[in-house]
Amino acid sequence: MGTPSSTTSSVYQRRHGHTIRPSPGKSAIVPDMTIPPAQQGFAMPPEWEPHAATWTSWPFDGDLWEGFLESARREFAQLVSTIARCEDVYLNVCNEEAASDARARLTCCEAPLERITFHRLPLNDIWFRDNGPLFIRNRQGKVALTDWVFNAWGGKYDWELDTQAPAAVARLLGMQRFAVPYVMEGGALELNGQGVCLTTRSCLLTPSRNPGLGEAEIERLLHDYLGVRRVVWLERGLEDDHTDGHIDTIVRFADDQTIICAVEDDEDDPNYAAMQHNLETLLALRDPDGKPYRIVELPLPEKELRLNGKRLPMTYANFYIGNGFVLVPLYDDPNDERALDILRPWFPGRRVTGLSARALITGGGAFHCVTQQQPQGAVKGELCYE
Repeated sequence: MGTPSSTTSSVYQRRHGHTIRPSPGKSAIVPDMTIPPAQQGFAMPPEWEPHAATWTSWPFDGDLWEGFLESARREFAQLVSTIARCEDVYLNVCNEEAASDARARLTCCEAPLERITFHRLPLNDIWFRDNGPLFIRNRQGKVALTDWVFNAWGGKYDWELDTQAPAAVARLLGMQRFAVPYVMEGGALELNGQGVCLTTRSCLLTPSRNPGLGEAEIERLLHDYLGVRRVVWLERGLEDDHTDGHIDTIVRFADDQTIICAVEDDEDDPNYAAMQHNLETLLALRDPDGKPYRIVELPLPEKELRLNGKRLPMTYANFYIGNGFVLVPLYDDPNDERALDILRPWFPGRRVTGLSARALITGGGAFHCVTQQQPQGAVKGELCYE
């Protein structure tokens, strides 16, 4: 997901020209820069609600892909083409070469180009679930975005261009923007639209993201900026996941009462114990009415793929839900069809389709990682603050 970072400055040195740190010996508090969006009636809608568009970024820079750029672009063309047949796509391209390549490949795939809008948006890497904005909507149907700090999963890679992306999207759309001086990534959060958010301690509590912030402080941030009322903490994600265990590779909501949970069949596999622990936690979980959630077990791929000695975080849980469809990453694995068969009954009214992500996963993620949904609603509004 990028080249090693040369940035050594604090993640809290923000575009607002000041540094925010928790005081020694005290709990970190949310800075009172503006009225938090939740107090204005905003919350983050679940992924299955109608989209205005999908945002994504075209793969670029062969050095990032270590020989897999050509294959990744082929897979990406299929991904974008499939989405564009069902909803508008806002496609970020970093330069003219990427734009030209994208147009040519999408034309070959017979993509509906009239539904694809190209935006020249320089980025360090393509993972827009994390370096892009998180959209929110109020009760009147107005859509705004939250602009969190992105520091490349705890400073692992360069991020100077990535961190400017949400503000650029706000300018492109004329959309109200809430800037948050704390680190957060969309792939670390899974919301059900009823106030519940699933996440992992291994990711959000790592000191390289928000040093000094504990569960209570992070829960307050998620409440104030995304409208979350309850956070369910799982322990960790997949082995060798450089995001430190994003939730969107292991546990997903199919609807507000149904949870898809990745499981490992092989008891000797390093992922087995962690996935079982997650499963047990979810089986014991109750909704606000005291009812259990429906838990659907989804196997991980049977085979392993490794790159530079590390296991790639292959998972079927990194699916993307859009207008009338669900796109599931496939890996030429014996469990591919089994995963599709398990998922299909839980998405009535949507076509569940598998597409190859065998090249894309060499960059560290799959379909959910490279997409960000923009919910339907009115978008025009003045910036909250700059």
